[in-house]
Amino acid sequence: MRDFSSDISDARRRLDEASSYLAITDNRERFAVLEAEVADPALWDDQDRARKLNTEYSNLKDDLDTFDGLTEQLADVEVLHELARDEDDETQEPEIAEQLGDVSRQLDVLELRSLFTGEHDDSDCIVQINAKDGGVDAQDFSEMLLRMYEKWCEKRGFSIALNGVSEGQEAGIMSAEVTIQGRYAYGLMSAERGTHRLVRISPFDNQGRRQTSFAAVQVWPLLDDVDVEIDDSDIEMQVFRASGAGGQHINKTSSAVRLIHHPTGLVASSQEERSQLQNRERAMNRLSAMIAAQAAEERQAELDSIAGKQAQVGWGSQIRSYVMQPYQMVKDLRTEIETANVQGVLDGDLDVFIEGYLQLRRSGTDDA
Repeated sequence: MRDFSSDISDARRRLDEASSYLAITDNRERFAVLEAEVADPALWDDQDRARKLNTEYSNLKDDLDTFDGLTEQLADVEVLHELARDEDDETQEPEIAEQLGDVSRQLDVLELRSLFTGEHDDSDCIVQINAKDGGVDAQDFSEMLLRMYEKWCEKRGFSIALNGVSEGQEAGIMSAEVTIQGRYAYGLMSAERGTHRLVRISPFDNQGRRQTSFAAVQVWPLLDDVDVEIDDSDIEMQVFRASGAGGQHINKTSSAVRLIHHPTGLVASSQEERSQLQNRERAMNRLSAMIAAQAAEERQAELDSIAGKQAQVGWGSQIRSYVMQPYQMVKDLRTEIETANVQGVLDGDLDVFIEGYLQLRRSGTDDA
């Protein structure tokens, strides 16, 4: 009879670590409070507060149910293993190995949460994609990145909404802004912040020459209850017809709104609502969140500078290369993680890159 004691001990150690990073003890107390609050019919008198509490309730319930389920499953395996060893019953080995494998896989998923240490990592987020150097190829690449994130969201069960898009002159897009909603959306997408580089034979070059193009991705947490004073004179409002990438027009009136905050250069858009007034309100909420987030980032950058940590600029701001010719490779320049499956990545297979970066960030060796 095989001895699984070391495997069980390792699973128990990982489960104890999960209890710590999930703050199980504190969250059981918080969950009891939330249970009473969400059961109060008067909660929905304040719909914003009700939505926040219900989201927190759902997230905590998921954490506690997952942890308790794993605890019970591991206890069952320990009992089965003990009985099998007492009776020297080798027929139980496949069942024990299968159950331990399942526990290990669930812990692998759970341990991703230990990588989220930022204050707003569990928030929804705003993502902007902007074409940079490379002309029409950069615009086409920007649209490829937009599709990549749409596919990634689909795989993870996240929702993604197009706030605004500026179409390219010949193909692709000049820029796009989306809101991504899902648990840890900001924490995950923060790994995508930076300059992306594409190398391929340009489909827009009559001579079939290889072209290098660039697109920039910026990510902000979508914060609630932001207290930011914005001077109306600092804002330029542009109106345009709502449309999707590729020119699919959603309406025929100029109800979509783009707000430009000149002191920071930040831009926020909205095209979801039917009225210009409603879109302006949505765009203003997003702009406020972006300004608040940028101010926090600048404060952190100042502290990092005092501590001697230097941010990379220029070429070093590139985070990932997508090479389609003369060979196939996607490589993350921060973690050195790479794959030859370029199409898979463009179809949304990003988790290996995102998780690799988050692990690097937690190790404290990321200076990007």
